[in-house]
Amino acid sequence: MLVGAAGAGVAQASAPTAAGIATTSACRPANHMAKIAQAPASSGHHHYRVTLTAAPGYESCRLAGSPTDVRFYRHGTPDAVTAGQYGPQHMVVTFGPGHPVHFDIQVPNRARSTSADEASFTLRTPDGVIPGETSAYGRLTVTSGTVIGPVQPRA
Repeated sequence: MLVGAAGAGVAQASAPTAAGIATTSACRPANHMAKIAQAPASSGHHHYRVTLTAAPGYESCRLAGSPTDVRFYRHGTPDAVTAGQYGPQHMVVTFGPGHPVHFDIQVPNRARSTSADEASFTLRTPDGVIPGETSAYGRLTVTSGTVIGPVQPRA
């Protein structure tokens, strides 16, 4: 009986979660890193690129659309800015070791923007969301009207 219980624990360590993401998946927040960097501006907007990378040893996974539940922080204090989404939400990309991905944070040029140094968000799959929250770090400014683009291949 004890051997069976130990074997069940090992099987659960790599079993799919409710969203279909294995614990060794690069998509799980603990298995990847995210970094914010300034990107070229467009007419009327600042842009920031959030790049996600996974370390070797994790399984590739599929992501789709813009991250959800995006929140911005400055020195750990949450900002009241709520981000929307833009762009096609159906495109599926592969993410994993050697396959970094990125998404865009588009911020309107406004006098009343707020500085931030962290963004937290929930990644989406073609079938739902990935349990847990990813945090990305880097300097940016946000304001009302900020929108998040869909995940794209390559960094």
